[in-house]
Amino acid sequence: MPGTQSLDKANNYLMPMITIGMLFFIFGFVTWLNGPLITFVKQAFDLDDTGAFLVPMAFYLSYFFLALPSSAILRFTGMKKGMALGFLVMAIGAALFGEFTTRRTYSGTLTGLFTIGAGLSLLQTASNPYISILGPIEGAARRIAFMGIANKFAGFLAPFAFGALVLRGLDDFDARVKSAPTQQAREALLDAFAAQVHLPYLVIAGLLVVMAIFIALSSLPDLQPSSANAGSTESLSDPGIFSHRHLWLGITCLFLYVGVEVMAGDAIGVYGDGFNLPLDATRLFTSYTLFAMLAGYVAGVFLTPRYISQQNYLMLSALLGAVFTTGAYLSAGYISVTFVAALGFANAMMWPAIFPLAIRGLGKHTQTGSALLIMAIAGGALMPYGFALLKQHIDFQLAFAAICIPAYLYIFYYGLIGHRIIGKA
Repeated sequence: MPGTQSLDKANNYLMPMITIGMLFFIFGFVTWLNGPLITFVKQAFDLDDTGAFLVPMAFYLSYFFLALPSSAILRFTGMKKGMALGFLVMAIGAALFGEFTTRRTYSGTLTGLFTIGAGLSLLQTASNPYISILGPIEGAARRIAFMGIANKFAGFLAPFAFGALVLRGLDDFDARVKSAPTQQAREALLDAFAAQVHLPYLVIAGLLVVMAIFIALSSLPDLQPSSANAGSTESLSDPGIFSHRHLWLGITCLFLYVGVEVMAGDAIGVYGDGFNLPLDATRLFTSYTLFAMLAGYVAGVFLTPRYISQQNYLMLSALLGAVFTTGAYLSAGYISVTFVAALGFANAMMWPAIFPLAIRGLGKHTQTGSALLIMAIAGGALMPYGFALLKQHIDFQLAFAAICIPAYLYIFYYGLIGHRIIGKA
């Protein structure tokens, strides 16, 4: 079967889905290390919250700067070779991160994270439209949900793995640093602590190189988005990508969604620290959010599109997000943290719904539209950093709610009206 044809039958796209699922597992593991990394860099580099939140800032801003260049690269390489190249760039970033963190050079550490994000922007720009057009667009949310299961299961495992290798006995370590008799002794403890990431990240870099080779040599078909996602509104008189209102509203929606996802997943440790909960407990909070997301994806696989459409599920998810955020604000301690972790369930099916709704019917603009949507991942950089700044001036629970609730209300609007293509119901 020619690689440029859409794969409409399940037996034709099962193996490509399994392969792409492996990709989502790998970059899910790398992405969701950011939560425990915030805790890690606070200790290793002796940072406050705003300094530590440069971790997701550097990681997610790479999507904003590199998604459109990624789209141009994919036009030259094709989607499959582009995915392989993305893994190679991630491998370079992982090696840089391990090396500079061991030297306790924070600017270098952030450069490594930015480079990892650059590779991921290439992977995301290729893999998300790929899985969306691998079968009928109406079932795209279900296929992306399968990818989300792989991604979030890896994210669930990542904090436990990182915690076991690097963050063991964090409360004891913090006490030892504070009681160090001299500045030299204190620096020696911090140097040894930072150096623990060197070998794990070298191993990650090696695995990413192996994945790059595997994808390059695989039998994945090189689909053409423009032919697989043609819309009835496309014609010779099409004024261009700016005519697709549902795409631009979707970009805003995705920006806000990624922001609240990272708030619930990466900022949850700092949120728990606001209640003075033990560091050995807060370092694992990201896993609880990811477990809730995993449950949400499983629910989405069974419910969409057979029992509920992807846009209606998006509306329901947004309402749940607003309810859970309110619950977090009105409670305290571990109960409040549990509400924040439950946001993982509410957030789970948002990306699988928003992405295919936003690129629906773009035709020849699919790759550019996908790149613009990937740029919106910058919400994961700016909204959590805004939380870190805002909580310096107001109660941290109020700061969390003030950022998340308006975002969930907009996401509800997109599921209700904003996703509609002009001229269609």
